Amino acid sequence: MKTAIRKKRTLALIRLMDDPDRSVHEAVEKELLKEDSRIIPALEEVWESTLDEICQDRIESLIQQIQFREKYRKLSSWVKQNPPDLLEGFLLVSRYHYPDLSVEKIERKIEEIRKKVWVELNNSLTSLEKITVLNHIFFNNFGYSVNHINPSSPHNCFINQLIETGKGNPVAISMLYTVVAQKLELPIHFIDFPKNPLLAFVDRKIAQKVHPKEINTDVLFYINPANKGSITGRRELEFHLKRMNYEPYRKYFEASGPRRFLLRLLETLEKAYESNGFADKASDIRLLTGILSEDE
Repeated sequence: MKTAIRKKRTLALIRLMDDPDRSVHEAVEKELLKEDSRIIPALEEVWESTLDEICQDRIESLIQQIQFREKYRKLSSWVKQNPPDLLEGFLLVSRYHYPDLSVEKIERKIEEIRKKVWVELNNSLTSLEKITVLNHIFFNNFGYSVNHINPSSPHNCFINQLIETGKGNPVAISMLYTVVAQKLELPIHFIDFPKNPLLAFVDRKIAQKVHPKEINTDVLFYINPANKGSITGRRELEFHLKRMNYEPYRKYFEASGPRRFLLRLLETLEKAYESNGFADKASDIRLLTGILSEDE
C-alpha cells in the first residue's frame, strides 16, 4: 500500500516538471533527487510524452544527476572490495558515458578471446612463450591497437567502444589485456609508468633467479600493450625514464593494484573531456577520481 502511494506521489511530482514557476520546479527536483535510478523509466515516459522543450531539458538534467549519483555510490563500493574486480571497475567508468551498454556482449567477447588463447597454452610453455601467444591472438587475430587517428577522444576510454572498434588509448587497451590475461590465470599486473602504462609479468621465484641480487623485485619482465605487447626489461625502463627526465621511483617498476589502474583510466578520461570542451563531464570525472585518490 505504501509503495503504491509513494509511486502516485512520485508520478505527480514528475508531472510538475513543466511548471513555469522556478521555485516549484526547484522544490520538485529536490524531492525527485531523493529517488534512485528506478525512477528513470517514469521520467523517460514523461519526456517522450511532452512537447515542452524546457520540461525535456529539466528531465534530462535530472536523469543525468540520478545516474551520476548512482555511479558515484557504486564506485565508492567498488573501492572497498579487496581486491576490486578490474572488469567491474572498467564497466563502471564506461557506463558514465554509456549507461545502457551491454555487459553480456562485452563478456562474450572477452570469453571468445580467452578461449582462443587458452587452446594454444600448455604447461610446457615458458612465461615469455605464453605472453607471445596472448600477444599474437589479442593484437593480430583480434586487431586491438591504439587509436592514432583520434587519440584524444573520450571514446578511447570505454570498454564497449574498444570491443566494437578494436581501437582505444593505451590505458584502456592495457586494462582489457589484463582482464583477459587474469582470466587465463596469467599473473599480469599494472605498472604506473609515465606517458604510456605498462604491464608486469609477476613471478617472484623466477624473478629472484634471473635478476641480480641488488634488484629485489617480483617482476619477471614488462609488457607494452601500446606496442603490440612488446617485451622489455628493467634496464630499458631505467633508460626511458632518464631520457624523459623522470626520477626512477619504485612505483615505475613495481606492480600496482586495480584501484591505481582505474585511477589512471579516469585521469585519462578527464583530460580527454577537457581537451574536447566537455567541462561539465570533466568535472564529473574529477569527482569520481577523488574517490580513488582518497584511497591511495
